[in-house]
Amino acid sequence: MTTNQLPIDSRRKFIKNISLASAFFLTGKISKLSAEEVMLYQKQVQLRFIVASDAHYGQPNTPYEQMMDTITQHINLFHQHSPLDFCVMNGDLIHNEKSFLPQVKSKLGSLNMPYYVTRGNHDMVASDYWEQVWGTPLNHDVTIKNNAILLGDTSNEQGTYVSPDLNWLANKLEAHQDKKNCLIFIHIPQAKWTANGIDTPAVFDIIKKYPNVKAVFHGHEHDQDGFKMVEKVPYIFDAHIGGNWGTPYKGFRVVELMKDNTMITYMMNPTEQLNELSF
Repeated sequence: MTTNQLPIDSRRKFIKNISLASAFFLTGKISKLSAEEVMLYQKQVQLRFIVASDAHYGQPNTPYEQMMDTITQHINLFHQHSPLDFCVMNGDLIHNEKSFLPQVKSKLGSLNMPYYVTRGNHDMVASDYWEQVWGTPLNHDVTIKNNAILLGDTSNEQGTYVSPDLNWLANKLEAHQDKKNCLIFIHIPQAKWTANGIDTPAVFDIIKKYPNVKAVFHGHEHDQDGFKMVEKVPYIFDAHIGGNWGTPYKGFRVVELMKDNTMITYMMNPTEQLNELSF
């Protein structure tokens, strides 16, 4: 069932929970969209995924278990009506304490679609433990429907903000240059756009060599749910799904690639709806 086929009540909830929708066209043009306009495009979607970040599972004095359950439940509900190809949890899955990592994996196991993870600065675990829990290295890549998904590491066991492995990034972009699109997921922004970003010009120098890089996705900045443009590539934020600071809502970002390779993206803020219904 697509969103155009949803029952009236479900369509109303879908529209109510959409915010900050934008379309990125091949021409480089960017347009803001209404929720109704987003729905008109649904039959043209060829790839759809969700990116969410900053669960901070285990952070003291926060309802971290409830927040994680809420988000996974709403991602699954979204998937029922608008099927997802995959989901990315883009860093800060836990809050410092490594014993929470297997618990997060158990929670994410309830998702009804493939999912991938990246390490953030609060995921303070060694590389071998990360691989033991998730079964993938800190830097890895997958291909989905002729789109390359690059998942890079931007921290270490001490929680230091670091640049992604530049050799890995360059080699993977080179290896995937024949793919229709490359989508890059790294937790920490690599420019000082925000209070907690770092400055790594080499990242942008590498990315601009590959015209099939469609977008770069960041977490880390809980109060950011927009994007920055560099060389016609959007660097996109998704606010937060947990923690004790940031945007007033805790939500996730939906990204849809159209048949003409236009990209539409919007935030879903189900926690506001959830609070109103007192679930």
